[in-house]
Amino acid sequence: MFEFRILAQDSETGARAGEFVTPHGTVPTPVFMPCATQGTVKTLTPAHLEEIGAQMVLANAYHLGLRPGAELVAQMGGLHRFMSWPKPILTDSGGYQIFSMADLRTISEGGVLFKSHLDGREIFLTPERCIEMENQIGADVIMPLDECAPFPSEEAPARAAMERTVGWAARCKAAHQDGRSRAPGREDQALFGIVQGATYPDLRRECADRLAALDFPGHSIGGLSVGEGPDLMAEMTACTVARLPPAKPRYLMGVGWPEDIVACVALGVDLFDCVLPTRCGRNGLAFTTHGRVKVRNTAHRADERPLDPACDCLACRRFSRAYLRHLFQAGEMLGLTLLSLHNLRYYMRLMADMRRAIIENRFRAFRKDFQEVRTMSDE
Repeated sequence: MFEFRILAQDSETGARAGEFVTPHGTVPTPVFMPCATQGTVKTLTPAHLEEIGAQMVLANAYHLGLRPGAELVAQMGGLHRFMSWPKPILTDSGGYQIFSMADLRTISEGGVLFKSHLDGREIFLTPERCIEMENQIGADVIMPLDECAPFPSEEAPARAAMERTVGWAARCKAAHQDGRSRAPGREDQALFGIVQGATYPDLRRECADRLAALDFPGHSIGGLSVGEGPDLMAEMTACTVARLPPAKPRYLMGVGWPEDIVACVALGVDLFDCVLPTRCGRNGLAFTTHGRVKVRNTAHRADERPLDPACDCLACRRFSRAYLRHLFQAGEMLGLTLLSLHNLRYYMRLMADMRRAIIENRFRAFRKDFQEVRTMSDE
């Protein structure tokens, strides 16, 4: 049910255009996945996502396991039916929450003991329980439990986190192959491996080699975009990609600034996700063809122009900058929806433009033009 086809590769970079075939549709790559952490992309409906060309979304098994519960999602027919999204879904396991909720968890070789941020109850998340929840939720692509080391991290704890990640990956694979927790008819979930290693190239290369030996159908690059900065992030991505099987999809987790996405597509990454475009939209920051626009700025108070004349989203087709600014000044929810919609449409257009440039063997020129535009000041 899963296949990854590389259709074109830029002759001057590692950028590649492909097709990722899943049970819920074929995803053109490179692709950006909007974050539907709790079964919804904040302020947007599934119809909005389809309208802007979203091909695949990401949800979080840890959060869905807490509320409403993985068992209930399974009872409701799985996450696709529950959230009324017909296209592919990827679920993260909760590994990132080990990093982001450090004050609410205790790590052991067996798993992670969390104190729920909702009600304080204790939850022991093992690799096996993680897979059980993801099997019940029913996403197309699922992630194993992993440990993301903080930045900066000394080499010894970074190695310990990497070793634990590899051990948990093997346990997740065994639990997934066992299949006892899988919903009837869902024999078709792809479990990816996740490469960790903090900012130590040797650790990342070792982790990638050991996960490649486990023969996962795809690989994720985790533990980046946690404060290390774009240059170090790109360096760690490059050394990891060099050790991953070239015929399998590569997913860079949580990297979301457009500049970073373009740089990492050039390194050969295929899938991306991040909360950044919708979070920025809810806070009044828009991404446009000519740079970033802060819609709250007084300069837009009587500006009749659209956010981006090159954009075909609802916000740009129907409304002025002045009206969008008014919505934010008035605290109206519509402003959050329109800017989130616009930002995600910008990302969809960016991915499509890169894919076209790769297929036409002009990605290097595309990247040069993109970088020149991004040096423009914010409005």
